[in-house]
Amino acid sequence: MVKTHVSRSATVRARLSHPVIDADGHFLEVTPILMDYLEKVGGADMVKRYTSRGFGPNPFQMSIAERRDNGTHVRAWWYMPGNTRDRATASLPRLLNERMEELGMDFSVLYGTIGLAASSLRDDDLRRAFCRAVNIYQADLFREFADRMTPVAIIPMHTPEEAIDELEYVVHTLGLKAAVISASVLRPVPAVHRAHPDLDGYAYKLDTFGLDSEYDYDPFWAKCVELRVPISSHANGHGWGSRQSPSNYVYNQIGKFAVFGDAFCKALFLGGVTRRFPTLNFAFMEGGVGWACTLYSELLSKWTKRGGSSIRDLDPLNMDRELMSELVTRYGEEGLQTRMDEVLTDILREQPHPEPLDDFSACGIERAEQVRDLFVPRFYFGCEGDDPMAAWAFNAKANPFGARLGALFGSDIGHWDVPDMADTVGEAYEMVEKELISEEDFRDFSFANCVRLYGEMNPDFYKGTRVEAEAARELGTSGA
Repeated sequence: MVKTHVSRSATVRARLSHPVIDADGHFLEVTPILMDYLEKVGGADMVKRYTSRGFGPNPFQMSIAERRDNGTHVRAWWYMPGNTRDRATASLPRLLNERMEELGMDFSVLYGTIGLAASSLRDDDLRRAFCRAVNIYQADLFREFADRMTPVAIIPMHTPEEAIDELEYVVHTLGLKAAVISASVLRPVPAVHRAHPDLDGYAYKLDTFGLDSEYDYDPFWAKCVELRVPISSHANGHGWGSRQSPSNYVYNQIGKFAVFGDAFCKALFLGGVTRRFPTLNFAFMEGGVGWACTLYSELLSKWTKRGGSSIRDLDPLNMDRELMSELVTRYGEEGLQTRMDEVLTDILREQPHPEPLDDFSACGIERAEQVRDLFVPRFYFGCEGDDPMAAWAFNAKANPFGARLGALFGSDIGHWDVPDMADTVGEAYEMVEKELISEEDFRDFSFANCVRLYGEMNPDFYKGTRVEAEAARELGTSGA
């Protein structure tokens, strides 16, 4: 008898006393089939508009000198799995369903690949039609396997109205229960647009839907609460800021998810979204949690020194003129002493400042602990299995106020950085084997945090799945 190979992930799962939930798996759409759905939604003309849209210069048809001259950064190539079985698994839900035990997973939340870019299309009609087509395609594709996996609906965010319209459709008509948005929309800079509209693709500003947004997105956040749908973001900063190397993809790729997660998370927090919507959960996928630990600590530090009434301690008009004169007289060089009036006027002059003075005013923070309360419970962070920095999320000694951030295990199966789908859980468990985290930490990482992300808002999220009973016990709901 031929022995059946048991994967490392299956071995790890067998020794655990809890399920494993993959918070961020990926499937690869079959493009011809997806185009059939787009034609049903928008007609043949919409398919033509999608397939003929411009992508800009192809960097692989240009020399490095030409890329430098055109400001073209190198993009990913060969971004799909490199072995046949995993490549097929990424597109065939029936095969994925068959392999779930081999992968060491009980349930998976799945994001598309082509679909993730749908919400960023600039053509308004095409964007909305393509998002709709992707969502119908996903709902049909995974309906049969709802006990083991669920797809994430794509929500366009160029306006709150289009976001609400698609969210209502995917929940009420398609029965989808998870949603993803881009972390930002690129808006033209008004002054540049008026003078040079052809430069919109080069001169733009980021709208991150919270602080300084061009629209009021509160109606959309309210609709998320009403429909019991947490919001995840899965955007990346490839080609943004310093990630514009014309020659090196890895240079552009490292940190590209974290940089957009940081921008979106700050906008939500400083824009007061977590204060106004205290039950709405957000997840930031694939960027890890190291950036979030830093952001959380930085927000607390900055509030302590610049938030609330503390900012007024920095007002130069508060300083003692007589004492300053005395100190300059005693310790200043002769050139300062002979020009005392000019020196004091320079040091103690009134300086321009914005209103409100407090950059945290939208948060309504009065005590340092409220930074923790507005940040930690509402935010979750997707971490790949090979990311040892996920351990930082559970380091209550290092994180202010003993916080444990909501790190989520995300396999990222379906993409190039998972050379073996059957190894992701085993790779993540190395943090326990290396004593970076405890077994209880791993339980939160691979199960409980994902239950809370979705189940706190929608106690029925896991109903009818392989993890229904365990999720209900974790949430303390009936049916356990």
